[in-house]
Amino acid sequence: MTPRRPLTYDAFVELAVADPAVVGLVLKGSRAHEGMTTEHSDHDLYVVLAEGAPTELTRFAGHRTRDLDLVLLTLDAFRAAGMPGFERYALARARVVLDRLDGGITRILAAKARLTADEASRAAARWLDAYANSLYRSLKNARDGHGIAARLDAADSIGHLLELLFALDRRPRPYNKYLEWELARYPLPGWDTDTLLEAVGRIAGSGDVPAQHRLFAQVEAAARRHGQGAVLDAWGEDLELMRGRQARDDVGGGPRGSGPGGSGSNRGDYG
Repeated sequence: MTPRRPLTYDAFVELAVADPAVVGLVLKGSRAHEGMTTEHSDHDLYVVLAEGAPTELTRFAGHRTRDLDLVLLTLDAFRAAGMPGFERYALARARVVLDRLDGGITRILAAKARLTADEASRAAARWLDAYANSLYRSLKNARDGHGIAARLDAADSIGHLLELLFALDRRPRPYNKYLEWELARYPLPGWDTDTLLEAVGRIAGSGDVPAQHRLFAQVEAAARRHGQGAVLDAWGEDLELMRGRQARDDVGGGPRGSGPGGSGSNRGDYG
C-alpha cells in the first residue's frame, strides 16, 4: 500500500481556489516577508470562508505539518483577527494569495496595518508609562548595585519602547524576528534605524546606563511632540533619574504620580 503524501501548499491552494466558498487566501509569516524564508520555513495560510457557505475544506481545520499550517475562518472572524491581538502584525504584513471580494481582503489587511488615531494615542500612553517604569527600575537598580535586576529591567524596557515607537507611528509592533526587516523597509519617522537598533541591542544586552539616558532623551522629545507629555510629567522629579541629571545621593523613593488611568502602585520600589 502506497503511503499518503502530506498535503502540500500548492496542492491545497489549488483545492481552495476551486472552491467557491473560499473568498480569500492570505499567507503570513516568513514567506510573506521577502528575504526571510529559510529551508525551515513553512506556509502559514489563512483560509477565509464566506459566511454560511458549505465547503468540504472544513476537514482541513487545524491542519498543521512541517510544510503547511492552515487557519480556516469566516469573513467576519477574519476581520476581527488581531483586532486587537498578537496576530495583528502578522496580518498587517501578510500577502494576499486570493481575493474574491474585489480588493476587500486587501482592504481588511490594510486596516490591520494602521492604528486609528484614538487607538494609537491610548496605546502610546500605556506603553510610554510602561517604558518609563522599567527604565526607572533599571537605572535605580544600577545605581544601587543590583546588576542582574538592572539588566533585566533594561531588557523589559526595550519591549515597551518598541511598542511605544510603533504606536506613535500608528503601526503594530513587529515581532522581534522581523524588527530589522521592518525598519529597513519602513523606517520610523524621526529615527535613524542603525542608531536605534544599536541602542536597542546595547541596552537589552548590557543595561548600559549612559545609552539608556541618551535613548530616553530622544524618546521624551518624541513623546512630547505627539502630545504625551502628561504621561511623563506624572513622574515628577523622578524624570531626572531617567534623564541622567540627578545625583546619586539625591534620589529618593518611588516615583510620584499615577500616570494615565492607573494608581501608580506598580512603580518604584518592590519593597
